[in-house]
Amino acid sequence: MTLTRRGFVGAGFATALAPRLVRAQSDHTIRIGVITDMSGIYRDVSGPTTVACAQQAAAEFMAANPSIRVEVLVADHQNKADVGLALIRKWFDQDGVDVIENVGNSSIALGAKYLIEDKNKVALITTAGSSDLTGKSCSANLVHWSWDSWCLAHSTATSLVRTGGSKWFFVTADYAFGHAAEADAAKFVKAAGGTVLGSVRYPFGSTSDFSSFLLQAQSSGANVIAFANSGNELINCLKQAQEFGLDQGGTRMAALVGYVTDVIGMGLSTAKGLSLTETFYWDLNDRTRAFMNRVKPRLASNVYPNMSQAGDYACVLHYLKAVKELGVEQAKRNGRGVVELMKKMPTDDDCFGQGLIRADGRKIHPAYLFEVKKPTESSSTGDVYKLVSTLSADEAFRPLEEGNCALVRS
Repeated sequence: MTLTRRGFVGAGFATALAPRLVRAQSDHTIRIGVITDMSGIYRDVSGPTTVACAQQAAAEFMAANPSIRVEVLVADHQNKADVGLALIRKWFDQDGVDVIENVGNSSIALGAKYLIEDKNKVALITTAGSSDLTGKSCSANLVHWSWDSWCLAHSTATSLVRTGGSKWFFVTADYAFGHAAEADAAKFVKAAGGTVLGSVRYPFGSTSDFSSFLLQAQSSGANVIAFANSGNELINCLKQAQEFGLDQGGTRMAALVGYVTDVIGMGLSTAKGLSLTETFYWDLNDRTRAFMNRVKPRLASNVYPNMSQAGDYACVLHYLKAVKELGVEQAKRNGRGVVELMKKMPTDDDCFGQGLIRADGRKIHPAYLFEVKKPTESSSTGDVYKLVSTLSADEAFRPLEEGNCALVRS
Protein backbone atom coordinates (compact mmCIF):
# COMPACT_ATOMS: atom_id res chain seq x y z
CA MET A 1 0.00 0.00 0.00
CA THR A 2 1.29 3.41 -0.95
CA LEU A 3 0.54 6.28 1.39
CA THR A 4 0.72 9.88 0.30
CA ARG A 5 -0.25 13.14 1.92
CA ARG A 6 -2.96 14.00 -0.58
CA GLY A 7 -6.46 12.96 -1.41
CA PHE A 8 -6.98 9.35 -2.33
CA VAL A 9 -4.19 7.23 -0.94
CA GLY A 10 -4.76 3.56 -1.50
CA ALA A 11 -4.27 0.21 -2.97
CA GLY A 12 -5.69 -3.21 -2.29
CA PHE A 13 -4.62 -4.71 1.00
CA ALA A 14 -5.48 -8.17 -0.31
CA THR A 15 -2.72 -7.79 -2.87
CA ALA A 16 -0.16 -7.98 -0.10
CA LEU A 17 -1.36 -11.49 0.68
CA ALA A 18 -2.43 -12.86 -2.68
CA PRO A 19 -2.13 -12.18 -6.44
CA ARG A 20 -4.04 -9.17 -7.70
CA LEU A 21 -7.66 -9.89 -8.48
CA VAL A 22 -8.73 -9.67 -12.09
CA ARG A 23 -11.43 -7.16 -12.90
CA ALA A 24 -14.13 -9.80 -13.34
CA GLN A 25 -13.66 -10.87 -9.73
CA SER A 26 -13.82 -7.40 -8.25
CA ASP A 27 -17.52 -7.56 -7.31
CA HIS A 28 -16.71 -10.42 -4.93
CA THR A 29 -14.23 -8.35 -2.91
CA ILE A 30 -15.18 -6.35 0.16
CA ARG A 31 -13.54 -2.92 0.03
CA ILE A 32 -13.02 -0.99 3.25
CA GLY A 33 -12.17 2.68 2.87
CA VAL A 34 -10.26 4.01 5.88
CA ILE A 35 -10.63 7.79 5.77
CA THR A 36 -8.52 9.43 8.43
CA ASP A 37 -5.95 12.12 9.22
CA MET A 38 -2.66 10.98 7.67
CA SER A 39 -0.87 14.34 7.73
CA GLY A 40 -2.52 16.79 10.12
CA ILE A 41 -2.87 17.49 13.81
CA TYR A 42 -4.71 14.22 14.53
CA ARG A 43 -2.30 11.97 12.64
CA ASP A 44 -0.99 10.35 15.80
CA VAL A 45 -4.41 9.66 17.34
CA SER A 46 -5.66 8.05 14.12
CA GLY A 47 -3.50 8.00 10.96
CA PRO A 48 -1.05 5.16 10.28
CA THR A 49 -1.91 3.27 13.47
CA THR A 50 -5.59 3.35 12.51
CA VAL A 51 -4.64 1.83 9.16
CA ALA A 52 -2.50 -0.83 10.84
CA CYS A 53 -5.32 -1.85 13.17
CA ALA A 54 -7.86 -2.08 10.34
CA GLN A 55 -5.36 -4.12 8.33
CA GLN A 56 -4.82 -6.43 11.31
CA ALA A 57 -8.55 -7.16 11.49
CA ALA A 58 -8.72 -7.81 7.75
CA ALA A 59 -5.69 -10.11 7.88
CA GLU A 60 -7.05 -12.13 10.80
CA PHE A 61 -10.45 -12.45 9.16
CA MET A 62 -9.02 -13.57 5.81
CA ALA A 63 -6.74 -16.08 7.52
CA ALA A 64 -9.83 -17.65 9.08
CA ASN A 65 -12.00 -17.19 5.98
CA PRO A 66 -9.76 -17.55 2.91
CA SER A 67 -12.71 -17.61 0.49
CA ILE A 68 -13.55 -13.96 1.26
CA ARG A 69 -11.34 -11.23 -0.20
CA VAL A 70 -10.89 -7.92 1.62
CA GLU A 71 -9.13 -4.78 0.45
CA VAL A 72 -8.27 -1.86 2.70
CA LEU A 73 -8.01 1.52 0.95
CA VAL A 74 -6.78 4.68 2.66
CA ALA A 75 -7.51 8.39 2.20
CA ASP A 76 -6.42 11.56 3.99
CA HIS A 77 -9.37 13.89 4.61
CA GLN A 78 -7.00 16.72 5.65
CA ASN A 79 -9.53 17.68 8.35
CA LYS A 80 -11.61 19.42 5.69
CA ALA A 81 -15.26 18.49 5.27
CA ASP A 82 -15.34 19.26 1.54
CA VAL A 83 -12.23 17.14 0.90
CA GLY A 84 -13.54 14.27 3.00
CA LEU A 85 -16.98 14.20 1.40
CA ALA A 86 -15.51 14.38 -2.11
CA LEU A 87 -13.24 11.41 -1.33
CA ILE A 88 -16.13 9.38 0.05
CA ARG A 89 -18.27 10.11 -3.00
CA LYS A 90 -15.41 9.09 -5.30
CA TRP A 91 -14.93 5.87 -3.38
CA PHE A 92 -18.61 4.99 -3.68
CA ASP A 93 -19.10 6.08 -7.28
CA GLN A 94 -15.83 4.98 -8.88
CA ASP A 95 -13.84 2.66 -6.62
CA GLY A 96 -16.36 0.13 -5.37
CA VAL A 97 -15.90 0.88 -1.67
CA ASP A 98 -18.52 -0.83 0.50
CA VAL A 99 -17.81 0.70 3.90
CA ILE A 100 -16.04 3.80 5.17
CA GLU A 101 -14.17 3.41 8.44
CA ASN A 102 -12.67 5.66 11.13
CA VAL A 103 -13.88 8.98 9.60
CA GLY A 104 -11.79 10.89 12.12
CA ASN A 105 -13.66 14.19 11.97
CA SER A 106 -17.18 14.84 13.29
CA SER A 107 -18.03 17.37 10.59
CA ILE A 108 -17.23 14.84 7.86
CA ALA A 109 -19.02 12.00 9.64
CA LEU A 110 -22.16 14.10 10.12
CA GLY A 111 -21.98 15.48 6.59
CA ALA A 112 -21.66 12.02 5.05
CA LYS A 113 -24.92 10.74 6.56
CA TYR A 114 -27.14 11.31 3.54
CA LEU A 115 -24.51 10.21 1.04
CA ILE A 116 -24.07 6.91 2.90
CA GLU A 117 -27.81 6.39 3.09
CA ASP A 118 -28.38 7.31 -0.55
CA LYS A 119 -25.72 4.83 -1.73
CA ASN A 120 -26.82 2.26 0.90
CA LYS A 121 -23.27 1.85 2.16
CA VAL A 122 -21.90 1.45 5.71
CA ALA A 123 -20.10 3.90 8.00
CA LEU A 124 -18.04 2.59 10.93
CA ILE A 125 -17.09 5.60 13.05
CA THR A 126 -14.33 5.43 15.67
CA THR A 127 -12.49 8.75 15.95
CA ALA A 128 -15.25 11.27 15.17
CA GLY A 129 -16.68 11.90 18.61
CA SER A 130 -19.99 13.77 18.32
CA SER A 131 -22.74 12.02 20.27
CA ASP A 132 -25.18 13.36 17.62
CA LEU A 133 -24.07 10.45 15.42
CA THR A 134 -26.28 8.15 17.48
CA GLY A 135 -28.66 10.94 18.49
CA LYS A 136 -30.48 13.37 16.23
CA SER A 137 -28.21 12.45 13.28
CA CYS A 138 -28.36 8.67 13.73
CA SER A 139 -28.56 6.45 10.66
CA ALA A 140 -29.55 2.87 9.92
CA ASN A 141 -26.31 2.66 7.89
CA LEU A 142 -23.97 3.74 10.69
CA VAL A 143 -22.29 2.21 13.72
CA HIS A 144 -20.41 4.36 16.25
CA TRP A 145 -17.65 2.44 18.03
CA SER A 146 -15.10 3.15 20.79
CA TRP A 147 -16.42 6.33 22.43
CA ASP A 148 -18.37 9.54 21.97
CA SER A 149 -18.51 12.94 23.59
CA TRP A 150 -21.34 11.91 25.96
CA CYS A 151 -19.43 8.86 27.23
CA LEU A 152 -16.15 10.64 27.94
CA ALA A 153 -17.79 13.73 29.39
CA HIS A 154 -20.07 11.69 31.65
CA SER A 155 -17.28 9.54 33.04
CA THR A 156 -14.72 12.30 33.51
CA ALA A 157 -17.02 15.06 34.78
CA THR A 158 -19.02 12.96 37.23
CA SER A 159 -15.96 11.31 38.77
CA LEU A 160 -14.00 14.55 39.14
CA VAL A 161 -16.85 16.47 40.76
CA ARG A 162 -17.33 13.62 43.24
CA THR A 163 -13.66 13.89 44.24
CA GLY A 164 -13.61 17.67 44.77
CA GLY A 165 -13.30 19.17 41.30
CA SER A 166 -16.41 21.33 41.60
CA LYS A 167 -15.54 24.54 39.68
CA TRP A 168 -14.94 24.11 35.95
CA PHE A 169 -13.64 26.21 33.05
CA PHE A 170 -13.59 24.89 29.46
CA VAL A 171 -11.04 25.49 26.71
CA THR A 172 -12.84 24.30 23.58
CA ALA A 173 -11.98 23.72 19.93
CA ASP A 174 -14.53 25.65 17.85
CA TYR A 175 -16.05 22.87 15.73
CA ALA A 176 -18.78 20.22 15.99
CA PHE A 177 -17.03 17.81 18.32
CA GLY A 178 -15.67 20.50 20.66
CA HIS A 179 -19.12 22.04 21.06
CA ALA A 180 -20.73 18.67 21.79
CA ALA A 181 -18.03 17.66 24.29
CA GLU A 182 -18.29 20.92 26.22
CA ALA A 183 -22.09 20.82 26.28
CA ASP A 184 -22.17 17.24 27.51
CA ALA A 185 -19.52 17.80 30.20
CA ALA A 186 -21.13 21.00 31.48
CA LYS A 187 -24.42 19.14 31.90
CA PHE A 188 -22.77 16.38 33.93
CA VAL A 189 -20.78 18.83 36.08
CA LYS A 190 -24.02 20.56 37.06
CA ALA A 191 -25.86 17.29 37.58
CA ALA A 192 -23.13 16.14 39.98
CA GLY A 193 -23.38 19.37 41.99
CA GLY A 194 -20.55 21.36 40.40
CA THR A 195 -20.55 24.72 38.64
CA VAL A 196 -19.26 25.98 35.29
CA LEU A 197 -17.46 29.30 35.72
CA GLY A 198 -16.85 29.95 32.03
CA SER A 199 -15.46 28.78 28.72
CA VAL A 200 -13.50 30.02 25.75
CA ARG A 201 -13.53 28.74 22.16
CA TYR A 202 -10.53 28.94 19.89
CA PRO A 203 -10.40 28.45 16.08
CA PHE A 204 -9.80 24.75 15.49
CA GLY A 205 -6.56 23.88 13.73
CA SER A 206 -5.35 27.44 13.32
CA THR A 207 -3.22 28.20 16.38
CA SER A 208 -0.52 26.71 18.57
CA ASP A 209 -0.50 29.60 21.07
CA PHE A 210 -3.11 29.03 23.78
CA SER A 211 -1.71 31.50 26.31
CA SER A 212 -4.62 33.98 26.24
CA PHE A 213 -7.17 31.19 26.60
CA LEU A 214 -5.28 29.62 29.51
CA LEU A 215 -4.96 32.94 31.29
CA GLN A 216 -8.73 33.34 31.07
CA ALA A 217 -9.10 29.90 32.63
CA GLN A 218 -6.62 30.78 35.39
CA SER A 219 -8.35 34.05 36.26
CA SER A 220 -11.77 32.34 36.51
CA GLY A 221 -10.95 30.66 39.83
CA ALA A 222 -11.73 27.18 38.50
CA ASN A 223 -10.21 24.14 40.17
CA VAL A 224 -10.73 22.02 37.04
CA ILE A 225 -9.62 23.21 33.61
CA ALA A 226 -11.15 20.94 30.99
CA PHE A 227 -9.90 20.72 27.42
CA ALA A 228 -12.46 19.91 24.72
CA ASN A 229 -9.85 19.14 22.07
CA SER A 230 -7.37 16.41 21.23
CA GLY A 231 -4.11 15.54 19.50
CA ASN A 232 -1.41 18.19 19.18
CA GLU A 233 -3.74 20.92 20.38
CA LEU A 234 -4.29 19.14 23.70
CA ILE A 235 -0.54 18.55 24.05
CA ASN A 236 0.22 22.22 23.44
CA CYS A 237 -2.46 23.28 25.94
CA LEU A 238 -1.01 21.09 28.69
CA LYS A 239 2.59 22.14 28.04
CA GLN A 240 1.63 25.80 28.16
CA ALA A 241 -0.58 25.25 31.24
CA GLN A 242 2.51 23.95 33.06
CA GLU A 243 4.53 26.94 31.92
CA PHE A 244 1.92 29.20 33.52
CA GLY A 245 1.79 27.04 36.65
CA LEU A 246 -1.90 26.25 36.21
CA ASP A 247 -1.40 22.78 37.66
CA GLN A 248 -0.26 24.23 40.98
CA GLY A 249 -2.41 24.94 44.02
CA GLY A 250 -4.87 22.11 43.51
CA THR A 251 -6.02 22.95 39.99
CA ARG A 252 -6.68 19.75 38.05
CA MET A 253 -6.30 19.30 34.32
CA ALA A 254 -8.90 17.16 32.55
CA ALA A 255 -9.00 16.03 28.93
CA LEU A 256 -12.52 15.49 27.61
CA VAL A 257 -10.85 13.47 24.88
CA GLY A 258 -7.44 12.11 25.71
CA TYR A 259 -5.52 9.19 24.35
CA VAL A 260 -2.56 7.08 25.39
CA THR A 261 -0.98 8.34 22.17
CA ASP A 262 -1.27 11.92 23.45
CA VAL A 263 0.20 11.01 26.81
CA ILE A 264 3.18 9.17 25.33
CA GLY A 265 3.72 11.99 22.84
CA MET A 266 3.88 14.73 25.46
CA GLY A 267 5.71 12.64 28.07
CA LEU A 268 4.76 11.90 31.66
CA SER A 269 6.54 15.01 32.95
CA THR A 270 3.93 17.07 31.10
CA ALA A 271 0.91 14.76 31.40
CA LYS A 272 1.35 13.58 35.01
CA GLY A 273 -1.86 13.83 37.01
CA LEU A 274 -4.05 14.42 33.95
CA SER A 275 -7.52 12.89 34.30
CA LEU A 276 -9.09 11.29 31.23
CA THR A 277 -11.38 8.49 30.13
CA GLU A 278 -10.59 5.78 27.60
CA THR A 279 -12.56 2.67 26.74
CA PHE A 280 -9.42 0.66 25.92
CA TYR A 281 -5.92 0.42 27.35
CA TRP A 282 -3.40 -2.02 25.96
CA ASP A 283 -2.33 -3.20 29.45
CA LEU A 284 -5.82 -3.54 30.92
CA ASN A 285 -6.11 -7.35 30.88
CA ASP A 286 -4.85 -10.53 29.19
CA ARG A 287 -6.99 -10.02 26.07
CA THR A 288 -5.87 -6.43 25.47
CA ARG A 289 -2.26 -7.50 25.89
CA ALA A 290 -2.79 -10.35 23.40
CA PHE A 291 -4.12 -7.87 20.83
CA MET A 292 -1.12 -5.61 21.42
CA ASN A 293 1.27 -8.49 20.81
CA ARG A 294 -0.43 -9.38 17.50
CA VAL A 295 -0.60 -5.86 16.09
CA LYS A 296 2.80 -4.69 17.34
CA PRO A 297 4.76 -5.83 14.23
CA ARG A 298 2.63 -3.42 12.13
CA LEU A 299 3.34 -0.42 14.36
CA ALA A 300 6.15 2.07 14.59
CA SER A 301 8.51 1.77 17.54
CA ASN A 302 7.01 2.72 20.92
CA VAL A 303 3.50 3.14 19.49
CA TYR A 304 0.56 1.87 21.54
CA PRO A 305 -2.96 1.95 20.05
CA ASN A 306 -5.51 4.17 21.74
CA MET A 307 -9.24 3.48 22.13
CA SER A 308 -10.12 4.79 18.66
CA GLN A 309 -7.42 2.72 16.99
CA ALA A 310 -8.45 -0.36 18.95
CA GLY A 311 -11.95 0.39 17.71
CA ASP A 312 -10.69 0.37 14.12
CA TYR A 313 -9.65 -3.24 14.66
CA ALA A 314 -12.80 -4.27 16.52
CA CYS A 315 -15.39 -2.67 14.23
CA VAL A 316 -13.77 -3.98 11.04
CA LEU A 317 -13.65 -7.47 12.51
CA HIS A 318 -17.31 -7.39 13.57
CA TYR A 319 -18.37 -5.94 10.22
CA LEU A 320 -16.58 -8.74 8.37
CA LYS A 321 -18.21 -11.36 10.59
CA ALA A 322 -21.59 -9.93 9.57
CA VAL A 323 -20.54 -9.95 5.90
CA LYS A 324 -19.69 -13.63 6.22
CA GLU A 325 -23.12 -14.42 7.69
CA LEU A 326 -24.99 -12.36 5.12
CA GLY A 327 -22.87 -13.32 2.11
CA VAL A 328 -20.50 -11.06 0.21
CA GLU A 329 -22.79 -10.28 -2.72
CA GLN A 330 -25.75 -9.42 -0.52
CA ALA A 331 -23.52 -7.36 1.80
CA LYS A 332 -22.24 -5.31 -1.13
CA ARG A 333 -25.79 -4.62 -2.31
CA ASN A 334 -27.28 -3.75 1.03
CA GLY A 335 -25.20 -1.85 3.57
CA ARG A 336 -28.25 -1.25 5.73
CA GLY A 337 -28.75 -4.99 5.93
CA VAL A 338 -25.18 -5.50 7.13
CA VAL A 339 -25.70 -2.98 9.93
CA GLU A 340 -28.96 -4.65 10.94
CA LEU A 341 -27.12 -7.95 11.24
CA MET A 342 -24.25 -6.33 13.17
CA LYS A 343 -26.79 -5.16 15.73
CA LYS A 344 -28.26 -8.65 16.09
CA MET A 345 -24.88 -10.33 16.55
CA PRO A 346 -23.19 -10.01 19.98
CA THR A 347 -19.77 -8.39 19.76
CA ASP A 348 -16.67 -10.06 21.16
CA ASP A 349 -13.04 -9.08 20.53
CA ASP A 350 -9.77 -8.79 22.42
CA CYS A 351 -9.94 -5.00 22.66
CA PHE A 352 -13.35 -4.46 24.25
CA GLY A 353 -14.49 -7.93 25.26
CA GLN A 354 -18.15 -8.86 24.97
CA GLY A 355 -20.73 -6.24 24.10
CA LEU A 356 -23.48 -5.25 21.71
CA ILE A 357 -24.64 -2.60 19.25
CA ARG A 358 -27.87 -0.85 20.19
CA ALA A 359 -30.74 0.13 17.91
CA ASP A 360 -29.33 3.67 17.57
CA GLY A 361 -26.01 2.30 16.24
CA ARG A 362 -24.12 2.90 19.50
CA LYS A 363 -21.61 0.15 20.36
CA ILE A 364 -21.52 -0.13 24.16
CA HIS A 365 -18.82 -1.41 26.50
CA PRO A 366 -17.25 -0.23 29.79
CA ALA A 367 -15.43 3.09 30.17
CA TYR A 368 -12.42 3.65 32.41
CA LEU A 369 -11.33 6.81 34.21
CA PHE A 370 -7.53 6.93 34.31
CA GLU A 371 -4.99 9.19 35.93
CA VAL A 372 -1.65 9.61 34.20
CA LYS A 373 1.29 8.26 36.18
CA LYS A 374 4.25 10.26 37.36
CA PRO A 375 7.54 9.43 35.62
CA THR A 376 8.78 7.64 38.75
CA GLU A 377 5.72 5.33 38.68
CA SER A 378 6.23 4.11 35.10
CA SER A 379 8.25 1.06 34.12
CA SER A 380 8.17 1.45 30.31
CA THR A 381 7.06 3.75 27.49
CA GLY A 382 3.52 2.37 27.36
CA ASP A 383 3.06 2.14 31.13
CA VAL A 384 1.21 5.42 31.63
CA TYR A 385 -2.17 4.91 33.33
CA LYS A 386 -3.51 4.25 36.81
CA LEU A 387 -7.10 2.96 36.76
CA VAL A 388 -9.26 5.18 38.98
CA SER A 389 -12.79 3.91 38.31
CA THR A 390 -14.87 1.87 35.86
CA LEU A 391 -18.32 2.56 34.46
CA SER A 392 -20.20 -0.49 33.24
CA ALA A 393 -21.40 -0.73 29.64
CA ASP A 394 -24.93 0.16 30.73
CA GLU A 395 -23.68 3.31 32.51
CA ALA A 396 -20.95 4.40 30.13
CA PHE A 397 -23.11 5.64 27.25
CA ARG A 398 -26.15 7.88 26.93
CA PRO A 399 -29.42 6.08 27.73
CA LEU A 400 -31.09 4.92 24.55
CA GLU A 401 -34.27 6.89 25.14
CA GLU A 402 -32.43 10.20 25.65
CA GLY A 403 -30.69 10.41 22.28
CA ASN A 404 -33.64 11.55 20.16
CA CYS A 405 -32.69 8.99 17.49
CA ALA A 406 -35.43 8.38 14.94
CA LEU A 407 -34.50 4.68 14.80
CA VAL A 408 -35.52 4.37 18.43
CA ARG A 409 -38.71 6.42 18.14
CA SER A 410 -39.97 4.51 15.11
